[in-house]
Amino acid sequence: MAKYVYPAVFTPEAEGGYSIVFPDIESCYTSAENLDEGLKMASDVLCLMLYEMEEEEKEIPPASRIQDMKPSGEEFATLVACDTVEYRKFFNNRAVKKTLSIPAWLNTMAEREDINFSAVLQKALKAELHI
Repeated sequence: MAKYVYPAVFTPEAEGGYSIVFPDIESCYTSAENLDEGLKMASDVLCLMLYEMEEEEKEIPPASRIQDMKPSGEEFATLVACDTVEYRKFFNNRAVKKTLSIPAWLNTMAEREDINFSAVLQKALKAELHI
């Protein structure tokens, strides 16, 4: 789970719009009607592919250098960024139940203070994971 930046190659289509491919990520491509939409679609498809690779514990390939991209004709290469942590927060935000153990004295004190155990655990996990 991380932030990534990969080069994408944008190819103008004869009927308008762009085809977009990420040479470093197998089967990672999309299309769009204009450049603005293309950049958004590219980031979305990149995040989806990398998220799936993380979930399946597949090796994430290194990103090529943009300087090494050799687009032809009217094609051009640009860097596209994505954050799979933010993607997870948005698309996989369902609650899961966890069982945990704490000392009885700590439980008593927390209940007296009306502490929300779930909120405290989430905050602590985010701090521990630096997210």
